Amino acid sequence: MAAASFTAAKFLAPVAARSGGDRAPLHASSSLWPRTKPAPRLRTRKALAVSDVLSGNKAAPAAAAHPSATRDEALELYEDMVLGRFFEDMCAQMYYRGKMFGFVHLYNGQEAVSTGFIKLLNQADCVVSTYRHWLLPWTRWFYAHVLCPHNLLGGFAFIGEGIPVATGAAFAAKYRHEVLKESGPDGLDVTLAFFGDEQSMGNWDVTCRATSDPEIWKKGPAFGMPGVHVDGMDVLKVREVAKEAIERARRGEGPTLVECETYRFRGHSLADPDELRKPDEKSHYAARDPIAALKKYIIEQNLATESELKSIEKKIDDVVEEAVEFADASPLPPRSQLLENVFSDPKGFGIGSDGKYRCEDPLFTQGTAQV
Repeated sequence: MAAASFTAAKFLAPVAARSGGDRAPLHASSSLWPRTKPAPRLRTRKALAVSDVLSGNKAAPAAAAHPSATRDEALELYEDMVLGRFFEDMCAQMYYRGKMFGFVHLYNGQEAVSTGFIKLLNQADCVVSTYRHWLLPWTRWFYAHVLCPHNLLGGFAFIGEGIPVATGAAFAAKYRHEVLKESGPDGLDVTLAFFGDEQSMGNWDVTCRATSDPEIWKKGPAFGMPGVHVDGMDVLKVREVAKEAIERARRGEGPTLVECETYRFRGHSLADPDELRKPDEKSHYAARDPIAALKKYIIEQNLATESELKSIEKKIDDVVEEAVEFADASPLPPRSQLLENVFSDPKGFGIGSDGKYRCEDPLFTQGTAQV
């Protein structure tokens, strides 16, 4: 792994623990997880900071203070998380109304992870995601940062395939910094790779036979990087760990493996009826909703009033509704746009010798399904 990157392990499946310690299956829709099989026990240990790991301090502070935020920081985080939730809820609504097709894997309940990391990135930094990236690029990356899309290097469906891409981006950043001397004033550009637990150890049902320790953060040192565990349902805790890892990467001190334990509120996809998780388990985590938790913190710390937060929610609701209205009123794209922005070489596969897109040729899609 190039020293310019750090890797954040995001649990994109329902694997967070109950307060009692039961762990849910990796894929709620998996037939490999029998209903009657007891779930493995999970630790209740406090998380370590990156600096603790590097200094060799193996014991977390007995009573570490909860991270704090200023009014502006808290409201920015709240707006970002609400935007993600509202956007994804609308995606689900459009899917069930027949406005969207294909597979839709949503991120509801896990907003603290993406917000905690991405809001700390700079314009030149890169993000690599999984197929559960609806929320990440569209609501965080483009809306919140107004960046060029090349900084989002894609959402990858195959398990683990985004990690080599992130490694390449990190190496490029390191090369620009050390050889071309092109880095910005903040130091190295950072690459953030989101991936799930299966990319580290496979299906939970066979994990105990495949690895000596199912705690992902402990795998960091084997690859020459510190590993850190954090509560992925608490955006302020995630943000604190993310800030330290990002700053470490910018200084050229290498990558960090961050395990964020979180809980997805919906099924694996919108086609998943989500029948394997117990109702009491889902109710328990619904009560730990990261957005509701941040809202409670903001009000208790007198950072904003209930009416101010409702105004933010109303603004985001209007943004999402306007986007839907615009999409509904927009014409279908012409066939000539089928291959636009797909190939970097304008004279590559998508462009014919006459300079026109090959998809404009009626024979281009001959024999394929009609849309």
